[in-house]
Amino acid sequence: MAKRFVLNETSYHGAGAVNEIVPELHGRGFQKAFVCADPELVRLGIAARVTGLLEAGAVPYTLFCDIKPNPTIENVQAGVAEFKASGADVIIAVGGGSVIDTAKAVGIIIENPGFADVRSLEGVAPTKNKCVPIIAVPTTAGTAAEVTINYVITDVKKNRKMVCVDVHDIPVIAIVDSDMMGSMPKGLTAATGMDALTHAIEGYITLGAWEMSDMFHLKAIEIIAKTLRGAVKNTPEGREGMALGQYIAGMGFSNVGLGIVHSMAHPLGALYDTPHGVANAILLPTVMEYNAPATGGKYRDIAKAMGVEDACALSLEEARAAAIAAVKRLSADVGIPANLKGIVKREDLDFLAQSAFEDACRPGNPRETSVAEIKELYLSLL
Repeated sequence: MAKRFVLNETSYHGAGAVNEIVPELHGRGFQKAFVCADPELVRLGIAARVTGLLEAGAVPYTLFCDIKPNPTIENVQAGVAEFKASGADVIIAVGGGSVIDTAKAVGIIIENPGFADVRSLEGVAPTKNKCVPIIAVPTTAGTAAEVTINYVITDVKKNRKMVCVDVHDIPVIAIVDSDMMGSMPKGLTAATGMDALTHAIEGYITLGAWEMSDMFHLKAIEIIAKTLRGAVKNTPEGREGMALGQYIAGMGFSNVGLGIVHSMAHPLGALYDTPHGVANAILLPTVMEYNAPATGGKYRDIAKAMGVEDACALSLEEARAAAIAAVKRLSADVGIPANLKGIVKREDLDFLAQSAFEDACRPGNPRETSVAEIKELYLSLL
């Protein structure tokens, strides 16, 4: 059976990479940019680092910033309308996963007008055309949306997140510049970093994993384990390492899928607006324990990548426990809560469990599960 791997056409890495935007725009013949950012990035002047380059390079642009942290159908609809009015021919997405996800949905609908109903994009939509060209400039080190074929949009009316998977949405250019991530506060750095670790671990044990994806995921785990603590302290080495580690994780999981950590995190974001990285980080160790019997010797590899000494000398059960303990330790060190107390309401458990079971990431989980078992996992964290 053939295995598909989809990556960016071009990516730039390293401090100062953002300066490649204008040369790329000119070299590709783009005439006007539609710049997506969220209001906070505009307020902090981070978006201006890109719009300033456009102004200096004589590239006209329209700025769109009607984007929420968990972007909604309405955000996408507003973006489509403004893009149509702008006369732009390229999208520049400056922000975290929320901004880049919104840009993907807008770009897909513009080039595939038959999918103007945003809900029609859920799952693997049969679009025919590549989206409007996107240059993605991440300002967080976690989602790897700049290199994935996935995006997530919130359906507010139904209190659920729609996971959309489409090879036509991947940005043509990724600008992974750690200087664009230096203004992230500690809490956001920790949350997005643990999101990246979750991508790497779930991607490594998912049912679709294979040799090429394994290569990316193990390296990502190694880099994140070494650099996330430094990134939270805002060291240059930590920021640079996380910028690379989260991107490498994205190269893998985008092509092989995830599991029920993400399935369970998505409804928490939809119902309570819980930051996605925080939800993943809280859930990850518990779900790792649940999945362990279905993972063969892979937790030993995870333990080694997490820096556990003498992991090869441990029994399989000891190696599994060591991998989970290392994840818990990293999560605690960067200030992530240990449970869902104060987040989840017991009366919502049935809805959460059903939503998680129906989530697009659930089929990739290495262990078969059920609504009842997912509910028990939520309960165990209360």
